[in-house]
Amino acid sequence: MIPAGVAHKNDGASPDLLVVGAYPGGKGPDMKSPGARERERVLSNIRSVALPDRDPVYGRSGPLLERWRAAGTN
Repeated sequence: MIPAGVAHKNDGASPDLLVVGAYPGGKGPDMKSPGARERERVLSNIRSVALPDRDPVYGRSGPLLERWRAAGTN
């Protein structure tokens, strides 16, 4: 799982690689390119992303949620 605001891209793939993107609540990706003009709006969008209600592997409790809560995210 890649948290909101973390830049990432695919530099290549192989036949045995599968990447799946999933966005909760009918949301979709917010693709941005570097640029100072949008920085404040983008930072505000990142802060408004809610924690998921469950860890995608461990369920209602798990390392993903524990680490995000410990970091003070939302």
